[in-house]
Amino acid sequence: MAKLKLRSSELGDREPIFTIRFLLSLLLIAVGIAWIVYYYVGVRDDFGAATKGPGFLQDLAGWNYLVGFVLFFLGLLLAAHPSTPLGRGRGVVVGMLGCFLLGLAWICVFYVFSDDLSPIWVLNDLGQKNLLVGIAFMAVGFAYATRWE
Repeated sequence: MAKLKLRSSELGDREPIFTIRFLLSLLLIAVGIAWIVYYYVGVRDDFGAATKGPGFLQDLAGWNYLVGFVLFFLGLLLAAHPSTPLGRGRGVVVGMLGCFLLGLAWICVFYVFSDDLSPIWVLNDLGQKNLLVGIAFMAVGFAYATRWE
């Protein structure tokens, strides 16, 4: 059995994993998720309960979901750049299929439970806007599809 030998040029051709763009995209994704979770758990008015949390978040009300999802999707779009692991090689397929499947799952869960969304976090507040979130996942998937070679 022959052993495979690595050439020194093959070792030097690898691009770094943690580039500034990739770290920024991870930060935007994390901040977007944290924004939505904090609004849902910490600020949102539950059935006439006393308001809580920072005043500017209370003033934004339902727009907090827009801010959180825009940050999240912007982070995913930044991760589609070829200088990041999700923007090259097999990462493009993972990002593309992941976004397509998440968008499809989001829309399917919304339609299946549309009669009573109360037990499902975030989906219960968004109502018909859940369709926009699912379509946005698919749009980001198409952004990954343009990077596929």
